[in-house]
Amino acid sequence: MGQEREKGRVAGKEPIDVDVKKGETYVWCSCGRSKNQPFCDGSDEGFSFEPVAFTAKETGSVKLCTCKQTDTPPYCDCAHDNL
Repeated sequence: MGQEREKGRVAGKEPIDVDVKKGETYVWCSCGRSKNQPFCDGSDEGFSFEPVAFTAKETGSVKLCTCKQTDTPPYCDCAHDNL
């Protein structure tokens, strides 16, 4: 079984709807410290967190996690319901 990833601090208790464009790459904040939620602004530097880069598979709206407790980063899996 794989190693469980460390989860960041809670930046919000609701996902953020983000419009993405097919083929474009986005970088999600995994540490919860970014002031540009849900995207990374480099605030993870010096911590054990790595931002999560993802490329949109299609153009549209996606729900990105802000609680940082998701098991499906960068996407919301409703882990915030258990906070």
